[in-house]
Amino acid sequence: MAIIIFAFGGCSSDDVQIVTRLNKLVMQDEFGVDGAPDSDMWTYDIGTGENGWGNNELQYYTDRPENVKVEAGMLHITANKENFMGSQYTSARIVTRGLVEKTYGRFEARIQLPWGRGLWPAFWLLGGNCDEIDWPQCGEIDIMENRGGEPTIIHGSVHGPGYSASEAITKSYELANDRFDTGFHIFGIEWGPNYINFYVDDVLYNQITPADVPGEWVYDQPFYIIMNVAVGGSFVGPPNSQTVFPQTMLVDYLRIYE
Repeated sequence: MAIIIFAFGGCSSDDVQIVTRLNKLVMQDEFGVDGAPDSDMWTYDIGTGENGWGNNELQYYTDRPENVKVEAGMLHITANKENFMGSQYTSARIVTRGLVEKTYGRFEARIQLPWGRGLWPAFWLLGGNCDEIDWPQCGEIDIMENRGGEPTIIHGSVHGPGYSASEAITKSYELANDRFDTGFHIFGIEWGPNYINFYVDDVLYNQITPADVPGEWVYDQPFYIIMNVAVGGSFVGPPNSQTVFPQTMLVDYLRIYE
């Protein structure tokens, strides 16, 4: 690993950025075997959660192949409009909780996003102690979130005590001549002691350090990975009549480096 320190013009002109070069591959999922996601790495959040997973979301998460499967070298997470277990939409949320939890490293995935108002695809990390310590004390790192009605913009954020939900520390990245739903892009973070760097296609667009957060820095512990497509919720609002279903988030690979 090499560390380079330089001034990065994407933030304020006097910001000093730490750019890490993490190139030792320590874990990966290339989604090479058709069927359900690898059970040695992934499990599922099922149901609607408390208050729509705390975000007023509208979907029921399942582990059915209609909502999550590996096919032709890709992970498919699909949101459907259907009546199921009292909800009007279904989707999937897969997690590495209890299976793959890690402190620090480069986490990246090559993803093609779905599109449509009311869709909320995400690739993120949550503190492994979230069952013992309430959110946001456990910490959350959003590597990529997207409002489905804004196909050129993604968001990278952290949530912690004193800076969560609408007060999260966040920055957006916008494509100039492309859309995130028409092709694959690589979303990643490089995370070390006292910094988290956010990337799209290897472009560093943000760095967050303890100096940037108004509360406690809670990113020095193991986190696990989540991939999901929510429908509705406080971040995106509900679908409308122009939202076409089904909608699928395609994931080509997930890789972790140190």
